[in-house]
Amino acid sequence: MILLGVNIDHVATLRQTRGTDYPNPVDAALVAEAAGADFITVHLREDRRHIQDRDVVTLGKALTTRMNLEAAVTPEMIRIARRVRPHDVCLVPERRAELTTEGGLDVTRNFKRIEHACRELGTSGVRVSLFIDAEPAQIDAAERAGAPVVELHSGRYAEARSPGKKRRELEKLQAGAAYAASRGLRVNAGHGLNYLNVQPIAAIGQIRELNIGHSIVARSVFVGMAQAVREMKALIGSA
Repeated sequence: MILLGVNIDHVATLRQTRGTDYPNPVDAALVAEAAGADFITVHLREDRRHIQDRDVVTLGKALTTRMNLEAAVTPEMIRIARRVRPHDVCLVPERRAELTTEGGLDVTRNFKRIEHACRELGTSGVRVSLFIDAEPAQIDAAERAGAPVVELHSGRYAEARSPGKKRRELEKLQAGAAYAASRGLRVNAGHGLNYLNVQPIAAIGQIRELNIGHSIVARSVFVGMAQAVREMKALIGSA
């Protein structure tokens, strides 16, 4: 069974638009856990546009499953991750102007910095994942950097408009997952996945975890967080 990580960032987005203390993303995380989420994902961005430091600290104490902390490869974020010590840290690229993460880490170009981050986090007892495109060169670099896990960027598949383009992007993910697994890496996937497109990704045999956030939070507006999580779990389970 593929595990589902529910990303609660956009519960915090709604809170931050008014500067209130509600809705509380920690409450959303606990509801998601109770409904079957296997773990909770949060992205502590450098500009703190949604998740705040206090959310990360509180989640670390409140969760009954585990936390997957997404973070940029910066000294500040590595310090925070080493202090909080979540079960997993997924290192991601980050640009201030982007609406959401737009692509995978370029591990080949930034190898030394990423290798150093992997080593620092690993010695703190944190399992490190690198969010990368499904390209052999990036997978090889991730392995050399010492990351035991890769998360394949599924955004191009999710955003493809033509059936042909979507099929080609799916084939790239299938090939990338197979190659990464052959190198001994744990393979996850995420970005842009929703209730209409998740099943072909969930059917890829080498994928162990999916990280899904925006579509679940959006669905929860109409059916509630618990039902939104259960519906996604059912789709993944039947893929």
